[in-house]
This record gives sequence, C-alpha cells and structure tokens, in this order.
Amino acid sequence: MRAAAADQRGGPGGGGRAGLPAARRDRGAAGALDRPGAGRLRILAENPVKPWQYQSWIFPRDPEFAAKANVILDLYQGFYQGEPLGPGDRILSFDAKPSIQVRGRIHETMPAAPGRPARVEHEYVRHGALALLAGLDVHTGQVFASTPKTTGITPFMDLAAQVMARPDYRDAPRVFVIVDNGSDHRGRAAIERLRKAHPNAIMIHTPVHASWMNQIEIFFSVIQKKVVSPNDFASLEQLSGTLLAFVDRYNRTARPFNWKYTAADLTDLLRRIGEHQQPGPARQTDLATAA
Repeated sequence: MRAAAADQRGGPGGGGRAGLPAARRDRGAAGALDRPGAGRLRILAENPVKPWQYQSWIFPRDPEFAAKANVILDLYQGFYQGEPLGPGDRILSFDAKPSIQVRGRIHETMPAAPGRPARVEHEYVRHGALALLAGLDVHTGQVFASTPKTTGITPFMDLAAQVMARPDYRDAPRVFVIVDNGSDHRGRAAIERLRKAHPNAIMIHTPVHASWMNQIEIFFSVIQKKVVSPNDFASLEQLSGTLLAFVDRYNRTARPFNWKYTAADLTDLLRRIGEHQQPGPARQTDLATAA
C-alpha cells in the first residue's frame, strides 16, 4: 500500500528526498544491502514507502455511519427516504465556529508590496473570543450568521428562529436542518426541541466524526482564509463587525456549492476501507521476512 505524504513530520535527513534515497547517493551506500538488516532496506528500495511520513485520519466507527450519511448525501441529490424533494422543501446546513480568538498585534501590520507579502507582527495582545454561528441554504448558497460570545443551545435556537421566521422557511412544507453532533444540537432532545419550536423543521445529524458532510464547513473554510487569518483585530466588536460584513458581501453573489459526492461514492469508499483493514497475506510475508 502506498503511503500518502500529505502530512510530513520530518525523518531521517529531514524529509523530502531524505532517508534511503539520500543514503544510496552516498558513496558508502554501495555495500549497505550486504549488511544486517538488508531485508528492510531492500523492501524500502523496491517500494515507494517512507515510514516517517503519515496522514492522520479517523476510522468510521459509528455503527450507523452509512445509514446516517446516506440520508444527507441523498438530500444533496434531491431525495429523502427514496422520494424526490418537493419544490418548496428547503435544506439548511448549520454549525458553529467556536472560540475565535481576538488578537491585536503589538505592531501595525505592514501591507503587501510588489515582491513582498504582508508582514504581521508575531506577538499579540488577547482581547477575548467569540463564536461564529452560521446556517447555509444548500439550494441558494445564502448564509445566515450571528456572533455570540459562546456556543450553546440558546444561541443555536436563536439563530434557527431568525432563519425560520423568514417566509421561505416558515411557509415551506419541510425544512431539513443538517447538523453535527455538537452539544448545541445533540441527540433526540435537540430534534424534539427544534420540532416543537418549528413543526416543519426536520433535524438530520451527520454520523460521528463526519462534519465534512455538512456544507457549512466549506463556508467556514472560506471565511477563515479571507477574514480570520492572520487574525489582527483590536476588539471583539471589530471582529464581529468584520465577520458579519463579510457574510453580507458574500450573500450578494452567493451560489450553491457544486457538491458531487454521492451515496454511491461513500459505498465504494467503505468497501475499500474494509478491504484494507487487514494486511494481505503477501504483505504479511514480506514484513515477516524483513524482520
């Protein structure tokens, strides 16, 4: 199995072209394969494997992972419980970006210039933190947001109420509200709480550790790059105003994300994960021989 090297953590010789390839370029490497441990060197030489490089990942251990995920992926394709969505049905994707630190740099940031990037002072003064709560309309790309001091049930329900008060959602036959398993909206209690407040709202939870299925996370990535980083704000009020101003500007040209990942893609992924849970017999033999 080839080792993906997206997250390099240094290693023999410092990564990059380090390790065995670098050793073989050395004059003294000619006899390396004749010394004890040559079996391991042979395997590394014959296979593009760099053991000091790795990727972090989370194995899908929710026993209902596929069932929960397929509900969301089918919604993105315009279906719910095997039936096409109605013309008035809406899909909202909610989540929170908690505890955004407000950092005031102790020296004024120097703007970018030809041939030189912007320069941001490394040291800063903390001015508190706030949260960004947001909901994305999957069909239109419009974003609804608030910046409370912290996350929680009350801030989430307040933002949901603001959105559901709009005619497009208040009068919709069904409004599917996709959320992760954060404490703001976790479990059956959250489903009933939202349904009691808004009878046409149907809360759908992502599987555990599958927030990537929630499209609002794409917007959070955008706002992190375009607004939050490199984080130079003088006050909570400045950060809040900047975040909300960006949301207003974003909504003027908002378009839905072109989501292509389907339930069929997930089925194929889970099949491939299952195939790689245990090393194949040939691979086990090679490793045993090398040891």
